[in-house]
Amino acid sequence: MPEKKTMRILRRGLIPALCSVSWVAFGATASIDPNSYLNDIKFLASKELKGRATGSPELEKAAAFIAGQFREFGLQPVDGRSYYQAFEVTTEARLGKANKLQATERGRAAAFRFPDDFVPLNISSAARLKAAVVFAGYGITAPRYNYDDYAGLDVRGKIVLVLRHEPQENDENSVFGGKSYTQHATFASKASNAKMHGAAGIILVGDRAAHPQEPDSLEKFGATEGPFDAGIPFVEVKEERVEPWFQDAGKSLAGIQAAIDKDLKPQSFAFPDSLQVALDVDVERLRKTVHNVAGYLPGETDEYVIIGAHYDHLGLGGPFSLAPNLTGAIHPGADDNASGTAGVIELARWFSKQPKQKRGILFLTFAGEELGLLGSGYYVSHPDFPLEKAVAMLNMDMIGRVRDSRVYVGGVGTGSNLRSVVEQAMPKYHLNINFADNAGFEGSSDHISFVGKQVPALFFFSGLHGDYHKPSDTWEKIDAPDAARLLDMIAEIADDLREAPERTQFVRVAAPASPHGDAAAGPVGGQTAYGPYFGSVPDFAEGTNGVKFADVREGSPAAKAGFKAGDVMVEFDGKPIQNLYDFTYALRAKQPGDSVKVKVMRDGKPLEATVVLSRRQ
Repeated sequence: MPEKKTMRILRRGLIPALCSVSWVAFGATASIDPNSYLNDIKFLASKELKGRATGSPELEKAAAFIAGQFREFGLQPVDGRSYYQAFEVTTEARLGKANKLQATERGRAAAFRFPDDFVPLNISSAARLKAAVVFAGYGITAPRYNYDDYAGLDVRGKIVLVLRHEPQENDENSVFGGKSYTQHATFASKASNAKMHGAAGIILVGDRAAHPQEPDSLEKFGATEGPFDAGIPFVEVKEERVEPWFQDAGKSLAGIQAAIDKDLKPQSFAFPDSLQVALDVDVERLRKTVHNVAGYLPGETDEYVIIGAHYDHLGLGGPFSLAPNLTGAIHPGADDNASGTAGVIELARWFSKQPKQKRGILFLTFAGEELGLLGSGYYVSHPDFPLEKAVAMLNMDMIGRVRDSRVYVGGVGTGSNLRSVVEQAMPKYHLNINFADNAGFEGSSDHISFVGKQVPALFFFSGLHGDYHKPSDTWEKIDAPDAARLLDMIAEIADDLREAPERTQFVRVAAPASPHGDAAAGPVGGQTAYGPYFGSVPDFAEGTNGVKFADVREGSPAAKAGFKAGDVMVEFDGKPIQNLYDFTYALRAKQPGDSVKVKVMRDGKPLEATVVLSRRQ
C-alpha cells in the first residue's frame, strides 16, 4: 500500500556543519575525457542493465563490462587468473507455498485466504505458532512522547495485533510530527518493540479511520524496508477480517483509533481467551553469488592506493526506492553509482598509460553496497593484498551531479596528511571543496569498511538530489565535464599518495561523532544530529546474530567501556539485540547521560560493561 507521507530517511545524509574551502585558480586541461566517462555511464545506466540489482543477471553484465575494461587497459587480475572476487549474499525474500492463518473464534474455526486476506511481510521470520492475541495499539513505545501502547500489557508468548502508522497523523500539532511520520511508524520499529516485550508474532492491520479513501489492501511483498529477517513472524491482515474480533470484544477499530487520537491515551487490551490464532509463515531467503571486480596496476613497491566505487543499484526499485509507487520501473542509478564506477574505469584507463610509480593502484568496484556495504565488507575481510600495505582508499559515490562546482570530501581526518594532500591539489581545478572534518564516517558508503580496518580513506560526493533512489536518476542529468574535472583532481591526489616519501598514517577519529555513526549508519537511517551517542561503527557482513562492531571510535562511550572492533553486541539495556534495527530502536529510547548495561560476545565468550551514553554533537 503506497504511503502518503515519507518514512524513509536518505541513507547518505550530509554532515550538518561543513567547512567550505573555496577554489583559488583554474588549472590545467582535463586529462579525463568527459565523453568516454559519459559513455560508461550510458551503458551502466541503460535499460539493458535494468538498474543493476545485486544478484541479478544484469549486475553480472555490469561486472563483465568492468572486467573487460580492466583487461583492455592491461591491469592485472589480483590472483593472476580472474578479475572477479565471488561472495554470497542474501538478495531477497520469496513467499513459499505453505502460508496459512487460521483463527478459532468461540470454538469456530475461520480460515484466512492467502494472499487475499493476509500476507507475510518480507522482513518476517519463517515460523509456525499458535497463540492468544493481544491488541497493542500502534505497537509503539515512545518515552519521548510519553506514549506506550505496551504499558501494563503482558504480551509474552502471544501474538500482538498492531495498527499501521502512528497516532494523530492528521494533526499538524501532534507530538508525533503530524504530517511527517516518525521512525516509530516503520515496520522494523514495530517488530523490534514487539520482540523486546516478548511477543511471539505480529499481525498488522490498516488504520483506515485515518485513511478513509484508501482501499483495505495489503502491503506488497518485497516493499518493506528493514532487516532481511526481523526475528519475528510478521503478517498483515485485511481490516474486514479482524473487525469481528473487536466486535466480539465490544469494541470497534474506528472507535479505538478515534479514542487514541483524542488524547494520546493507549487503548490496548487482550482479546478473550476464546480467540486463538494458528499461523504458518513460509518465507524463503534467496542466496546468490555476486562479484566484486578488481584490477591491479603494480608499482615499484608492494604498497598501493585503492580507488573504488560500488556498481550495484536498486534494479526495479523495492524497499529502498524513494518512489515506492514506481516499484517495477527501472531505477537506472546513473549518479548512484554509475558515476563513481565510471570514475574508477576512466581513472584506470588514465593511469594504465602512465609510467610506473613508487606505489601501485588497486581498482575496486563493489557489489552489494545498497544492501549494506556487503561487497566492501567482504573484501576487507578477504583482501587480495594485505590491507596494511594500503596507503589510502579513495571512494567515489555519486560524483556525477556537481552543482556550482561544489564537491564534498570526507575522511580527511582519517589520515595524517590527507587534508594537506587535498588542499594542495584543489587550486588547479576550480572546485569548491567542502570538507567534512569529522571524517571517515560521513555517508553510508564503502569507505567505512576500510576505515574500520584502519585504512585511511577519502570519500568524494557531489551531493544529494531529488532523483536519488528514483527511476529519474538517468544519464542525461550527469554533468560529465565537471565530473571529469573532479576525476582529474582525484588522479592528482592518488599520484601524490603514490609518490610521497612517507606513507599516510591512519588516524583514529575521536568523538564527537557525525550523525551517521552508531546504529544509524547504513540501511537504518533516520538518526538526527542530536541524541544519545554510543560510538560504534557497525559491520554489515551477513550471518551475525547481533551487531558486530567493525570499529569503536576513539574516546566514545563504547570505547570508554572497553568495547573494541570485533565485539558482537547481543544485549542492550537487558533487551536482546538480533540486528542493527534492534540496536537503533533500543538506542533511540535512551537519553544522553543514561547508563546502560551492554553485553557483547568476544571470541565466543560473553562480556558485560556499563556504557554512559553521551550527546551527539
